[in-house]
Amino acid sequence: MAKTSAIQKNLKRMKLVKKFEKKRAALKKIIKNKKLELSERFEAQLKLNKLPKNSAKIRVRNRCEVSGRPHGVYRKLRISRIALRDMASSGKIPGITKSSW
Repeated sequence: MAKTSAIQKNLKRMKLVKKFEKKRAALKKIIKNKKLELSERFEAQLKLNKLPKNSAKIRVRNRCEVSGRPHGVYRKLRISRIALRDMASSGKIPGITKSSW
């Protein structure tokens, strides 16, 4: 099990991303618009810089829903490889069996 503080920090980041998602997108659209004046785009860049760093989507870490493990997480399932194997061995996931040859 991962440290609960790390899990909580990641959850806080997810909330911040959701909160500032529209604002960040609007500012990025202004910044990328080459038809606007340079001063206007620069002002939007400064506003974007003043937003919390943890509100950026890239700062959110993919973690296992079961154990909180940050490494070896399958994106589609949102479960780590270890948790997936444990669940498959105990028969909690239908259609998956441990392979042997």
